[in-house]
Parts: sequence; structure tokens; C-alpha cells
Amino acid sequence: MAQLEAGMKAPAFDLVDQAGRRHRLADYAGKPLVLFFYPKANTSGCTAQACSVRDAREEFGQLGASAIGISPDAPEQQRKFDEKQGLGFPLLADTEHAVCEAYGVWAEKTMYGRTYWGVVRSAFLIGDDGRIAAAFYKVSPLDTVPKLRTALEAVGDKKR
Repeated sequence: MAQLEAGMKAPAFDLVDQAGRRHRLADYAGKPLVLFFYPKANTSGCTAQACSVRDAREEFGQLGASAIGISPDAPEQQRKFDEKQGLGFPLLADTEHAVCEAYGVWAEKTMYGRTYWGVVRSAFLIGDDGRIAAAFYKVSPLDTVPKLRTALEAVGDKKR
């Protein structure tokens, strides 16, 4: 799993969200983007992570950033997750895990002695220049927002 680092160009994406709308990285050019990857909709850790992003959306917006979540779940599963949790931001379906691979979050994992491939919970701040401003691999659900907030504030401080 090759990991992205600050300063690297963010891999492009073109995926469908829970409502069937297409989202491309290029759509967010010129402003920061909070992008997080989660393993599976409606599981406890993913719910905690997504709800923390939901609760920070206004703050992220005040700092000029949009938020997007990505998982290998199908759009219908993403829709149910959004409706159940009242998330209100795009949840992109990477069913072929190509974007997960490009961001270095698709990896071999082990649970209960079973080996499988899946998403390593991660978060990224993509700067308004389309480059990775911060990358957090194996981030805990509850550390996602604080780490992204700190990175977003640092990016804002550099521009002042």
C-alpha cells in the first residue's frame, strides 16, 4: 500500500454518491476538501466517524472546505446510511475500490484470524491547489475531525 504524503498531487476521482450524482475531484478545485475513507456504512466505527464529520460540517464550511466520505458500499447502502444518520454530505460509492487503491487505503487486513482486503480508515485534506495538505492513515473514528480541523486551520494560517 503506497501512501500519499503532503505535497503530492491528489489522485483524481469520478464517483457516484448516494443520490446518483457524480462527483469529481475537479468539481472541488479552488477550495479545500475534507475527504475520508471508511470501511463499511452503518457499522459502529464508520457511524461514529461519519457523524463526527456531519457535526463539524458547519465549522469546515466556515474554513472554506467541503466534506466527502468514500467507501466500497453501493450507492443504495450509502443512501440508507445517510438517511439513518442524517449526514447530509456526499457519500461516494467506490465499489471497484479504484479510488481506495489510488489513495493507498485498500489493503490486506486480518480480523479474527481471517485475512481479507478492505479499506483502512483514513482521512485527507486536499488543498485548494489539488495537492494533499495532510494525510492520516489508520485514523481512529473520533480522531478524524480533530486531525482534519488542525490541518485545515494550519492551511488557513499559511494563507494569512
